[in-house]
Amino acid sequence: MTTTSHILGYPRIGDRRQTKFALEKYWKGKQDKAETLAQIEAVFTTNIQDQIDAGLDVITTGDFAHYDLVLTLATALGVVPPRFAGAETLDTFDRQFYFARGRDNTGKFADTAAWQMTKWFDTNYHYLVPELAKDQDFANTDFSQIIKQVNDAKAILDKNGVNKPLKVVLVGPVSFLYLATSENDDKTAHLDKLIPAYSQLLATLGELGVEYAQLDEPILSLDLDGTWQQAFERAYSTLQRIPPKIIVASYFDTLGNNINTACNLPVAGIHIDITRAKSPKQYAQQVIDQLPTHKILSIGVVDGRSVWTTDQAAAAEILGESYAKLGERLWVGSGSSLLHLPVDVSLENVPAALVGKLAFAKQKLSEVVTCAKLATGEIQADTNAVALNLTAPTSAAKARDGEFVERYAAQQDKLNLPLFPTTTIGSFPQTIEIRKARSQWNKGELSDADYENAMKAEIRRSVDEQEKLGLDVFVHGEAERTDMVEYFAKYMEGFWVSANGWVQSYGTRCVRPPIVVGDISRPTAMTVEWINYAQSLTNKPMKGMLTGPVTILNWSFAPSDTATRDILRLQIAEAINQEVGDLQDAGVAIIQIDEPAFREGLPLKTADQLHYWQQAVNAFKHSCSIAHKTTQIHTHMCYSSFHDCLAHISAMDADVITIETARSGLQLLDAFKGDGYHNAIGPGVYDIHSPRTPSSENMQVVIDEAVKYIPAERLWVNPDCGLKTRNWEETVAALANMIEMTKKVRQQYA
Repeated sequence: MTTTSHILGYPRIGDRRQTKFALEKYWKGKQDKAETLAQIEAVFTTNIQDQIDAGLDVITTGDFAHYDLVLTLATALGVVPPRFAGAETLDTFDRQFYFARGRDNTGKFADTAAWQMTKWFDTNYHYLVPELAKDQDFANTDFSQIIKQVNDAKAILDKNGVNKPLKVVLVGPVSFLYLATSENDDKTAHLDKLIPAYSQLLATLGELGVEYAQLDEPILSLDLDGTWQQAFERAYSTLQRIPPKIIVASYFDTLGNNINTACNLPVAGIHIDITRAKSPKQYAQQVIDQLPTHKILSIGVVDGRSVWTTDQAAAAEILGESYAKLGERLWVGSGSSLLHLPVDVSLENVPAALVGKLAFAKQKLSEVVTCAKLATGEIQADTNAVALNLTAPTSAAKARDGEFVERYAAQQDKLNLPLFPTTTIGSFPQTIEIRKARSQWNKGELSDADYENAMKAEIRRSVDEQEKLGLDVFVHGEAERTDMVEYFAKYMEGFWVSANGWVQSYGTRCVRPPIVVGDISRPTAMTVEWINYAQSLTNKPMKGMLTGPVTILNWSFAPSDTATRDILRLQIAEAINQEVGDLQDAGVAIIQIDEPAFREGLPLKTADQLHYWQQAVNAFKHSCSIAHKTTQIHTHMCYSSFHDCLAHISAMDADVITIETARSGLQLLDAFKGDGYHNAIGPGVYDIHSPRTPSSENMQVVIDEAVKYIPAERLWVNPDCGLKTRNWEETVAALANMIEMTKKVRQQYA
């Protein structure tokens, strides 16, 4: 008897970010669609080949999105919000980018903002939020992109002379509705029209010879109410009659109160992720005990979000007991998609102390195959498990003195800022010149002095542009920073940063998360010299720019257990607090401590959330506890829902918070209505992730809405995120419109 090995998904950026570069050239008009698709398809071919070479029993396809898997499915289902005029003239390839990036007022397309973008559960991956009309129709389907992946995968298998079953990954219908926005108060009302579209797709896949369909239903890891649990029963009672065999996959947490619903769905099997369970062995056995005796159980034992090698001894124990009960009904897989990992550790110059301890996505394929053999006892476990030994902080978290009202008055006396002060979030365009200088410096082709001069030239440009525009509070532009987390990790002890460990965050945006390898500390100042230089170029106040402890931890590869993360978070907070002290001593009067990932690490189960909030708030407060009352502390958050955590955001007690509002259609601003928030706030007036340049009138909509609920004297004006992904032409045009709008509202609301 054997077990079946498979994965839930694989990175689609390529080991050298080939997909990113191909798409960005296409968007800029530097290459045609045929060449772009050829380059992307080469990455797809490698992904299938990697699975074949690793020896997986079932080959996974359908997970290869050009931008985002939810967006791919929504486009295939014919979802076209009315505001996207002209979308029907585009094929699905171009249409998805219209939704994801928006368009400015050129040619046949009207000025159109992109779809809202938000975090994929508790990860740093972002998905595009489908917009469903009240009577949404799913009749105009186009599944050609999904079908092409199936045919291409079959061709690759044939070329290799391999006869293995295919499994197609789709976002499940219930999670699709749950994650969408709808004009319908009850989103489950869309099921009656949605299920026939899924049935049509599944039937087509069955005709193509696809043996399995993996329907991802990650909302099964949430605390669902009866309405949504019943929606699962409604949906799958229809889909069960259609080939291929359906595997319903949940991940990122346990099934919790949905275990009975999941186990009894009329499908071929379910997948669970035990890598995020507090007691993995107990969780696996609990599901086995409730699973009907004819169903497949896929156990995700290889962590799809950890760069460390799998603890084979622990996996062997769990899988061995599971195999004894399930036999061939046991599948072994990755806990979640490997999308959340870098592609290949063999491309790295790994430090000697870490050799053999790291596994990226490609290496995880082999780990899944190994674990399948451990289940049957075909091989014995390698007992060299990896563990971090950390030292608990010696003191508890601290908080700064003074109440907001007192602090803000003192800060205003010192800064003398106008009504609706204008600023930006921190970064300015990462130009070709910046990238070239950094590349030459990293290769040893540019001296330290020449690199510093090149970065200072970019800082001067940023300051000059802000002077011309007439902003009130300046930033230095962050030319010297590759990434807002990676930069600080390189200055701290306890981190290792890879050279090619890129991970997709959204679309073509990739980040290189640092890896925690030990206790974290700050040997030296990290930003002071750059900020001092920028301040020497202007009389306007220059913000010190830091990344907060919650975000640094959440955007790094760190252990997932709560106790270890609590220690690390406070260690990072102490390092940032020391930096705040040095900036303050250097005369910097405004310091921004960014926390865009503040909500991201929130546990999916309600019962586990209070501890996280307490620790996250305490870490942020400690990071600025050294600040004087005249030192103004800003923070920034984006692409998260604030409605259920406003009390905790208030508890952070930042003097000014800047948030994303433009892309969400002012939905995030709703959370700050009424008496919920009493500090200053800067609602983002335009979406920087879209290439469109909104008009000043378009931006004013945000401020006109904000002043209904927040006093004008507590409102700031800013974009909704940093500007590093935009070019200077786009940046200056948009900021000029923002300044023009601010002048109008100052007169209007003075």
